[in-house]
Amino acid sequence: MSKESSASSLDADAARFPTAVYADRLARAAALAERAGLDGLLITPGPDLRYLVGSRADSFERLTCLVVPSDGSAPSVVVPRLELASLGDSAVAELDLPLHDWVDGVDPYELVSSLLPETPRVAVADAMPALHLVPLARRFGGVPVLATGVLRELRMIKDDAEIEALRRAGAAIDRVHARMGEWLRPGRTEAEVAADISAAILDEGHTEAAFVIVGSGPHGADPHHEVSERVIESGDVVVVDIGGPVEPGYNSDSTRTYVLGEPDAEIARQVGILEAAQRAATRAVRPGVTAESVDAAARDVLADAGLADVFVHRTGHGIGLSVHEEPYIVAGNTVTLEPGMAFSIEPGIYFRGRWGARIEDIVVVTADGCESMNLRPHGLTVLPG
Repeated sequence: MSKESSASSLDADAARFPTAVYADRLARAAALAERAGLDGLLITPGPDLRYLVGSRADSFERLTCLVVPSDGSAPSVVVPRLELASLGDSAVAELDLPLHDWVDGVDPYELVSSLLPETPRVAVADAMPALHLVPLARRFGGVPVLATGVLRELRMIKDDAEIEALRRAGAAIDRVHARMGEWLRPGRTEAEVAADISAAILDEGHTEAAFVIVGSGPHGADPHHEVSERVIESGDVVVVDIGGPVEPGYNSDSTRTYVLGEPDAEIARQVGILEAAQRAATRAVRPGVTAESVDAAARDVLADAGLADVFVHRTGHGIGLSVHEEPYIVAGNTVTLEPGMAFSIEPGIYFRGRWGARIEDIVVVTADGCESMNLRPHGLTVLPG
């Protein structure tokens, strides 16, 4: 991989990578901004700021903004004086980035403007709140473009340390799925099961439970069902989609489908087809193919079995500091896969009002295929009913 400086060893509990990693990222971000014809990048709190300087600062009504000029001059940070402590866990101090702190009564947008050429062409983080975007647009005489086109070139290709974090996240969420029989049984509500899963996600090494979906029976036919007070019954097919971050902020996301008691033969057959679709998509992953071709590999298996109409979403999404990021594994996405790209492979089938199933792994593109971050069995898992 090209990002050798980012492959430094990282303690499993470390809140961020070594400072050299962020120095390299900032330099490459500036170079990509220049190549895109931009004068600079304006990055407010969110995943992009965490990627570039390791900051977990939150976005408030007072502007915090990393200004990355494309002319090679040093990046700097505009930050409210009362929020200076929010940068304490970041690499800002070790990078020796100039700080422009401000207090109420000072115009922070003028501060940002003073750090760039007159009438600059800038790109902003896609997480920038409108309450900051609008005043900046007024200051610069037009709506800035999104920095996504620049930063996705960096964030899509994970370095060795990022991949190791994804491995740890995958192993941690696998351990939670391995314990599902402790909680998932008839007579309990989805919410009760979800509470136990959330606690286990923390126990197994995540810093939080970012999401927990327990879709039992007809609720499994809603891909974005979360939890409810529905009592789980014997014979239910249950979709469990769970994940969260491990330090330094890289996410797990894995779905398995369970059944309480011996499954109906037709359900078992259809989930077997879904497993074949997920396997076909995984086998299709390698450098040089397009994202949409991986989507097609899963979709074609389901279509051949007459299940095309019940697969209602894309095959996958990128993952890293965000649960959903580039690249998206979907028809129409002609992005060419490269080693280091990380994304989900998660086809599903959904029979409205009856049941649903989904199988999801996170994979990372390797030199000749892909590595799966999730190693739990993929088929329909039978639990006591």
